Amino acid sequence: MTTAESGSLSSADLEGYLFLIEELLTRPFPETGFHDATGCGGPEHRVRILRASQEFWDDDDGQAAREADADMQTYLDALVAALTARWGEPHAVDLLPYLRAGLEGETVSEPINSLSQLAGSMQAWPHQSFGRWLGLAIGQGDKELPLELLAAVGHTVALEQGTPGRS
Repeated sequence: MTTAESGSLSSADLEGYLFLIEELLTRPFPETGFHDATGCGGPEHRVRILRASQEFWDDDDGQAAREADADMQTYLDALVAALTARWGEPHAVDLLPYLRAGLEGETVSEPINSLSQLAGSMQAWPHQSFGRWLGLAIGQGDKELPLELLAAVGHTVALEQGTPGRS
């Protein structure tokens, strides 16, 4: 995990994030669930925190949060551009229907369930050769908590099932 510091995205940072993403795609899923400072995962998924901002407990005017959001968006845009050049255009995935479905008691597969509680949307690329998909999103657990640039990997079939409540 990288904590956000003021500054621009270096090519070394970008290459480091791309390495972590490639590792997520090829690494076996953990046999049991885990949650630590780098992210979380389980038998069907893995989520990695690529970058995190500071917390916003004392950000009364919201300026620090706006600056951190702009910083995260810069990193997300750079990663999306690099991955689009490698793998083609991503699918934009609206996570709100998954959040609603989960709140209504429907089963939502991981990591989509976790992501829907942190982010409103993600950019995703299916990788049939791995039987997986990769998603990138900016998420936040609550307004006082850090913004996080997240990379998630799950089974392709879960992403292709589409919006909850639809067959």
